[in-house]
Amino acid sequence: MSRTHNSELPAGEQAQIERFLDALWMERGLSANTLSAYRRDLQGLARWLLARNAALLQAGRAQLQDFLAWRHQQGSQPRSIARQLSCLRRFYRFAVREGLLAADPSERIEAPRLGRPLPEALTEADVEALLAAPRTDDPLGLRDRAMLELLYATGLRVSELVNLKLAEINTRQGVLRTQGKGGKVRLVPLGEEALDWLDRYLREARVELLKGRPCETVFVTRRGGPLTRQAFWYLIKRHARQAGITAHLSPHTLRHSFATHLLNHGADLRVVQMLLGHSDLSTTQIYTHVANERLKELHAAHHPRG
Repeated sequence: MSRTHNSELPAGEQAQIERFLDALWMERGLSANTLSAYRRDLQGLARWLLARNAALLQAGRAQLQDFLAWRHQQGSQPRSIARQLSCLRRFYRFAVREGLLAADPSERIEAPRLGRPLPEALTEADVEALLAAPRTDDPLGLRDRAMLELLYATGLRVSELVNLKLAEINTRQGVLRTQGKGGKVRLVPLGEEALDWLDRYLREARVELLKGRPCETVFVTRRGGPLTRQAFWYLIKRHARQAGITAHLSPHTLRHSFATHLLNHGADLRVVQMLLGHSDLSTTQIYTHVANERLKELHAAHHPRG
């Protein structure tokens, strides 16, 4: 695991942070970005305590509350403060478990109330327009069509899509294998439409784009390498403009649309959870709110007493 040390902190403080992050990495398999965010949060607390002649393992509940209040005064949003509190709780639980502390000072600190934003999904008509936007008589257009079809058919994260390897697709069985957050592997069915476009891309466009160059990644650029997440996000926005879609887009719009449309058509919530790779059902449940809002809109528009 890569480390970024902070010369402003005493060596002992930094060592405690790194020991915690090492344990977290081994136990939970968190991503480098998540571990870096935890490191920044703990270093920020350690510096704040140091300025008040205190240390991480000396902090009491009142000091942690004062720190979070100070973060709020500095302009941190409730969601950011909630994430920081989650990090502090993990650190202090680890310290108690390791015998470094007798009690957890973060135990009875309340997290700020959050209004959970609903994921934005396209209508089914907008999805159809977006999928039809790339020119499929061109190798790059055929690649884009296959990527969009695959993304909507599977609900993959964009990072999972651009990193997909040939060995992870079984076209005969119509499934793919992907590794999501925390290194968790899941199997996802492809669907006939996505399979057809994927097969056409592999037979026609990919060969022409690679021109004999080796590449394990399924979706490639004209230079023969894999796409980046940023490049694919640019492609989605360009095709959305071509399709005349005015709805707000995010890199995960098709993932959100996949989940919402499945629920709209009667899919079981736990099935959607498995397909999306969510470890907690509560993460998936947010899509039921999106589906319910859509039902209310339809009722209001079409019921005689709506």
